[in-house]
Amino acid sequence: MMTSTLQESIENVTYDEITLGQSARTVRTLTLDDIRAFAAVSGDTNPAHLDPTYADATLFHGVIAHGMWGGSLISALLGTVFPGPGTIYLEQALHFTKPVRVGDTLTVTVTVTAKDDEKKRVDLECDVSNQKGVSVLHGLARVLAPTQKVSRPRIHAPQIQLFDPQAHLKSLIKLGSDMSAVRCGIVHPCDVESLKGAIEAAQYGLIDPILIGPEMKIREIAEMAGIDLQGITIDSVPHSHAAAARAAELAVNKDIEALMKGSLHTDELIHAIVSTPALRTNRRMSHIFRFEVPTYYKPLYITDAALNIAPSLNDKTDIIQNAINFVKMMGVETPKVAILSAVETINPNIPSTIDAAALCKMAQRGQILGGIVDGPLAFDNAISNHSAHIKHIVSSVAGDADILVVPDLESGNMLSKQLEYLAGATASGIVLGAKLPIALTSRADGAHVRIASALLAKLVAHHHRLVQP
Repeated sequence: MMTSTLQESIENVTYDEITLGQSARTVRTLTLDDIRAFAAVSGDTNPAHLDPTYADATLFHGVIAHGMWGGSLISALLGTVFPGPGTIYLEQALHFTKPVRVGDTLTVTVTVTAKDDEKKRVDLECDVSNQKGVSVLHGLARVLAPTQKVSRPRIHAPQIQLFDPQAHLKSLIKLGSDMSAVRCGIVHPCDVESLKGAIEAAQYGLIDPILIGPEMKIREIAEMAGIDLQGITIDSVPHSHAAAARAAELAVNKDIEALMKGSLHTDELIHAIVSTPALRTNRRMSHIFRFEVPTYYKPLYITDAALNIAPSLNDKTDIIQNAINFVKMMGVETPKVAILSAVETINPNIPSTIDAAALCKMAQRGQILGGIVDGPLAFDNAISNHSAHIKHIVSSVAGDADILVVPDLESGNMLSKQLEYLAGATASGIVLGAKLPIALTSRADGAHVRIASALLAKLVAHHHRLVQP
């Protein structure tokens, strides 16, 4: 019997070399990623394969693999091992007898049962059995066997990076599933995405929205986009400046616990908050992004890429403390904070490296609390263990950062947009350091970003009920 091995070359078995009874086999263990990848490639999103809650209620009592995933293992064996390159699939009969579950190790076996010398056709009995020796799939394959010998370098399969934004959003929303919706002012929601995001966030139970803006315009947008505003409160004001001022007034009066930016400029909204002393705390306001990055194994937080243009050392102290407190709210017991620069060594000609050194010392002396702070670190060694090892950086933060503190708004904004537009990351963001959280989204952001940002505002608002900012 021929067994598949990971050799560097691949060689076929020609028709003349094939004998009756000859067989070959491969072994493969099913993972959850296999199921997800097959769903992504095939488009088969049957909930029996992807939704544990649904799958538990079926006769299989749990998630199972697609039947044709098992069939594809037979195809792989025929095309790469026996007969191998040059084989042409003609027919395949399959009988599915048992479900295949995550963790099952399958042995795929094909055995020659007939040969047609005139047409160079080969019939093969196919069997796929699990680790208990139970057949889960069997059938008959008919192929045209290769007539010429082929020996080629083995082609390694492309890597698939699985990332499901919808699943990440659902997981994020679950963090606040046991909390009541918070009263949230939606400031000037005068475009489809901001209005849609607010209403969908309400439907998820994240917020109880008050739409602050010109009522007629809001209703026109809702009608155009098919958005139902029944039961939604609208606080009508003539324009965006008035909407920002009214939002601040409602916040002072404690009629709302959170704010969400609509289609107005960030400066308009933040100015209204900053110029209202009752909404300020003793800490500088700052923005933090939360990113789900396909190539990073945990959420990544970046601050400040939206508010503070060129923060001073004291500003960075508040920015870091805001970030640590927030990430702790998100369930990270001791956040790891990487203070970024262009290099990981202190250079007097690069001011951000000097700031980083000072901030680390401040953290050691208790002026920054609750996290592990290290820097300067370059972006690569902040998030890559391999890079940190190559550069001989000994640090509990390097390669494992939760929070990236950027030198200034320009670098932070570019980094954030690169993650979103080039790395496929999904984002949400919030302003910290005021008496109430502000979900601050870009006018280009879709409804999902706004929903995720509303969830962050909900979590912070509930925390503020327990601990006054």
